[in-house]
Formats: sequence, structure tokens, C-alpha cells
Amino acid sequence: MEHETESRNFIEQIIDMDISEGHCREVHTRFPPEPNGYLHIGHAKSILLNYGLAKKYGGRFNMRFDDTNPTKEKYEFVESIKADVAWLGADYEDRLFFASDYFQEMYEDAVKLIQKGKAYVSELTAEEMREYRGTLTEPGKDDPNRNRSIEENLQLFEEMKNGKYADGEKTLRAKIDMASPNMNMRDPVLYRVAHLSHHNTGDAWCIYPMYDFAHPIEDAIEGVTHSICTLEFEDHRPLYNWVVEELEYQQPPKQIEFAKMYLTNVVTGKRYIKKLVEDGIVDGWDDPRLVSIAALRRRGFTPESIQLFVDLCGVSKANSSVDYSMLEYCIREDLKLKRPRIMAALDPIKLVIDNYPEGQTEMLSVANNLENESLGTREIPFERELYIDREDFMEEPPKKYFRLFPGNEVRLMHAYFVTCTGFEKDAEGNVTVVHCTYDPASKGGNSPDGRKVKGTIHWVPASSSVKAEVRLYENIIDEEKGVYNEDGSLNLNPNSLTVLHDCRMEPSVADAQAFESFQFVRQGFFCVDCKDSKPGALVFNRIVSLKSSFVLPKK
Repeated sequence: MEHETESRNFIEQIIDMDISEGHCREVHTRFPPEPNGYLHIGHAKSILLNYGLAKKYGGRFNMRFDDTNPTKEKYEFVESIKADVAWLGADYEDRLFFASDYFQEMYEDAVKLIQKGKAYVSELTAEEMREYRGTLTEPGKDDPNRNRSIEENLQLFEEMKNGKYADGEKTLRAKIDMASPNMNMRDPVLYRVAHLSHHNTGDAWCIYPMYDFAHPIEDAIEGVTHSICTLEFEDHRPLYNWVVEELEYQQPPKQIEFAKMYLTNVVTGKRYIKKLVEDGIVDGWDDPRLVSIAALRRRGFTPESIQLFVDLCGVSKANSSVDYSMLEYCIREDLKLKRPRIMAALDPIKLVIDNYPEGQTEMLSVANNLENESLGTREIPFERELYIDREDFMEEPPKKYFRLFPGNEVRLMHAYFVTCTGFEKDAEGNVTVVHCTYDPASKGGNSPDGRKVKGTIHWVPASSSVKAEVRLYENIIDEEKGVYNEDGSLNLNPNSLTVLHDCRMEPSVADAQAFESFQFVRQGFFCVDCKDSKPGALVFNRIVSLKSSFVLPKK
């Protein structure tokens, strides 16, 4: 009997080699976001990849905020990111850290570099530094202060810490190689002066470490073995390695880069989302038309669907784009056997069964999900007056229209055969009521005489139906034109949101809670909105329609 070989991605192959060669005994990963915005679907890949690797190898996973830049950080982002990570199921146990917790160690590490002759205080302005840096084809020029004495650098750096200098007046630079072909190695800035309050440390510091200096130190302090990051940091890896080697950390972490996940026709840039919010085009960073994790959660996506999406995308070294329809496929796959299928009339008109006894109600037992018996059954009241969807009746139907029209017989789902006998219109000519008769012998949807009907329509009982608002979403971007106009502005879809105010649901949804989801028969999957829905005034977001253009690739 042949055994199927488990496929390993390139990161797992590197980890396997590190373990076999004795470079690490326990795999230790981390997710290190900057608390300067809301996380989006691309971050979900990083979270689940890092957590998944730690879990797979029986290791540990850290949550750490890279809060080294006080100009952009807010406490609200810290809380939203924690909520996103918890929702995705990435359990960091008690290992929640902040880069700012290590400011003292970072300062001491900077002093150590100065003492080794590997760092110096510079007085160049940002513009002068750019001029001295050189180009991709020309080497840079040495900073005029590159060869200051160690003693003078130590004194100046301490004065920087003590607040003697104004913002931008002095920086601490690494002393590496101004002729390096890698621009990141041309004496990068390690510390800058910034007289700003920090969300975690308050006014304790007026100098702050740069990300490229702080990040490897954070990883090393926490015992991270594999620092997994995206491809744009590949050119930064030599500097990452230089920092941990010069600071002589034992068992230094290894940086490994993977390709980002790009979704077609979505908006992820903070600047663009901020403008959408400010212009009132969306109602916040969690607007269900966005792909922030908070927005996906509010729309009704599940952690399992995001995990499936990440798994299908895979891990590679080559940047590529993924069609949004794949994400929709994943939520359909996750929900189709989990959630009850209920009837809802999104554009309701009344259906009156003239020969059904007035005042009579009978309870029909209905399966919650025909493909999953374990979800059980529910009772739906059937009565003389019902609501059906407007599109299920036509006065003058085209060929192959098998729903209700004068003289035609259809099946009311789970109930009886009915035949249309007439209809009423309002002053504007809109159909308001459809009349029909029913066959009492056809209960359950089949006739004893064996006659067949081609159409089946859904319905809800008029007297006990639940009135609700339903929001239908399309991509916020006009997919035919692409994301951006020639001037760089967003190509917005004017039909990205349609609000239906007088929808009618079967009574089983009356007590539905925030985030609870259902399949509305023939309509799609819908979720109770967590912000605007209230008891007695339910609001549903359409997660995804039932039709899909995505086909799972053959293996």
C-alpha cells in the first residue's frame, strides 16, 4: 500500500532543516502588527501562517505590537487588532507583548553598538542624508560625523535621550558600508529624536528606535526562531542579520520572506479607506464592503472560511493576485451545511388563498437544511394570507417562466399546490395582491393524482412574518474599470449598496442575534448586522449570493 507524501511549503522545508540540523529545538513565531490601522485580509494570511506553523510544530506563537512610531499609533487600533486575532482563533496564550516594553533594552543595545564603534551620532538633515546616500548605481558619501570618537558619540546619544535636542536635529546611525549595493546597509538610521507622547510609555522617552533596528531585537528578546514576513522585507534581511549578530544574541532568529496576498478589485490602502470613511461613502473601517478583518466579520464571513481561503492561496515566493470570487467560494463552502435555510420575501407582495379557511393556521414541519439532517427541523405557520417575492409573479410571463401567472399552478415550498386566479393593482399600476386557490390534497408539495408542476416558490406567513431591513452588497470598486482612475482616485461602484426596507422573513428569525447567519432560499447567505440590528428592527447583510463564478482548480 502506497503512502501519500505530505506536501510541504518552502517555509516548512526551511524549518524542517533547521530542526534536523539542531538550529532550533522549538519553533517560535510571532505576528507583529503596527497599531496604526485596522487589519485586512492580507494580515489574516500572516496571522494564520505564523500561528499555523507554531501549532503544526508544537511550538509557541506570540502577539506583539510593533509600537515604535508614536506619531501614528492609537489605542483603538490595539484593541481592534486583538479582537481580530482572537476571532481568527490564533491563540497567543499569555504572550502579548509591546515593542515599547523593550525600549530600555533597545537603548542599551544602541549604546553597545556605539561602544563597539558600530554606531555614531549624525547631524545631517533628512534631505542631506538622502544626498549623501548615493543611488543604485553610485556609492554614498561618508557622513561628516562618521568618525566621531566613541566617547563623544556616547555623550551625544545620552543628550539625545535626555531631551537636549529638537526633533530631527540629531540621529543615531549604524556604521556599516556607504558603498554597499544594498541601500539599506548604507549607514541606516537607528534612532531619531521625537518629542511625542507614546500610548504605552507616555513621556518617558523622546528618542525612538527605527523599525529595522527594533524588530530584530524584539524577535531576539522573545526567543523567536523564525521571523516570517512579506517579500518587501527581503532587502532588509542583511540589516536584520547585522543587528542580531553585532549585538551577539545567542541563537538569533531567522528571517524568512513570503509573497503577499493580493485580492483583485478591493481597497486595502489606509489612505483610501480613511477618505472613504471621511467622505461618508462607507460607515466606518468595518463597513461590509471593505476587506478589513472587522468588515469581513461584520458582513458574516467566518474564521473557518478565512482559513480555507488562506489554505487555497498557499505560500509562495512569487507575488500573485487572487480573484475575490475565491473568497466568496470559501464562505459558501463553510456555510452551506452549517446554517439553516429559511424563506424570506425581499420584495414582498401579498398572496391570498381564497379557498383556504379564514382564521385557520396549520403548522408545517420543515427541515432546517436538507443536506444536513443534524440541524433538525422547525415549525412554520401556514395560513390564508402569505407574502411571496414580487419576482415570483408576472401578469404576462415570457416563455419558460414557470412561477405564478394567471391560470398557472405552482408548488408553495413545503406546503401545497396553488393556482393563480387573479390579482389586484394600485393606482400606479403596481401589483399589490395575487389571488389563488389551493389543492388541499397536495399537502407536502405532491399531488395524489400524480400531476406535476414546474415551478416552486417560497413564501412567509403574513400575520407572523418578521419585518426586516436587508442590505445587498456588491464590490465597492467598479470591476470593469479597475481599482484606480487615471488621476489615482478610486473607481467606485455607485451600486455597491442597495437597502431593502420592508422585507418579510419567516417567524423563526425573530430572535436572531448579531453575527447569526442564514441561507435565504434562492437569495444567498445573510448575517445579522452587529452594529445596526436591534430586537424588533432586524438588519441583515448579504454575505454572498448563491451563484458563483469561481471553479476550484483541479489538482
